Amino acid sequence: MDKILQGLRAVGETSRLRLLHLLAQGELNVTEITQILGQSQPRISRHLKLMCDAGLLDRYREGSWVLFRLKDSGPGAKLAQAVVELLPSQAAQLKRDAEQLKAVREARAAEAQRYFKANASNWHQIRALHVSEAEVEAAWLKLVGEGEIETLVDLGTGTGRVLELLAPRARQAIGIDRSREMLAIARANLEKAGLRHAQVRLGDVNSLALPDRVAELVTIHQVLHYLDDPPKALAEAERVVKPGGRVLIVDFAPHDHDFLREEHAHRRLGIAADHMSVWLQRAGLELAHFSTLKPPKRMTKTGLTVSVWLAIKSDGGTLRKRQRDA
Repeated sequence: MDKILQGLRAVGETSRLRLLHLLAQGELNVTEITQILGQSQPRISRHLKLMCDAGLLDRYREGSWVLFRLKDSGPGAKLAQAVVELLPSQAAQLKRDAEQLKAVREARAAEAQRYFKANASNWHQIRALHVSEAEVEAAWLKLVGEGEIETLVDLGTGTGRVLELLAPRARQAIGIDRSREMLAIARANLEKAGLRHAQVRLGDVNSLALPDRVAELVTIHQVLHYLDDPPKALAEAERVVKPGGRVLIVDFAPHDHDFLREEHAHRRLGIAADHMSVWLQRAGLELAHFSTLKPPKRMTKTGLTVSVWLAIKSDGGTLRKRQRDA
């Protein structure tokens, strides 16, 4: 009772209700929140601390950033969600906040697009700066296994490396990316490899122009750390994968290399295993495998650990069979 009362007191102010409404749409840092709400950083920080102490919000640090989002579980999470559902989203103030949030996200997306456009031609070299791609590819190829793939969908395909490796075993292979420059290189790479049945399409991984339950395998390779809302992309992956189908995810483990935000357009400094577990569960996917690959000792200071997840859209018996086989 005391915890619920503390939560009710914490939301009893207009700015805090606006904060709940914002953070229900995705996590934000303090700078972004102050920009959207038009209030001072000290005032916003006081509101956030009060709501975190009441169990309504989660706070976590990534390098020099502190990010906030709605609590994932517990009575505070239920209370926060109940309040959000009661808020009149068409109210003038909340609509203005939503417009400001959209502007912040569009500015982020534009900056990322400028980065990808400028670096499309040397993408493999940039990725190789931090981790051995050969070791990573060997690990996830082992998870994929040797069988034929009916339909492969690669989200955030970039220069098409995943398609190059897996399309020879797929009857249909589709890569999706929002960068025209990346797709131009991917097409050239696929043409050079003779993979004429593989295709790449311009599109948004958060809103795929694909029907439900079309893919046997969905891959998301080093993409989520660029996204504002990784759970949204995972929900789309769940939508397009068939029951019993698999979603293979590769991304960096949490790290503190802040320069990757400024120099390489990373939105997140890696993906924590506990965050991924919650995201997969919410998306309706069941975790079947998780492992990490650490950089060699000579790269201890600059190298990044890579995490690999394999999730399955359950159709009952298929998940249990795959787990036994693994």
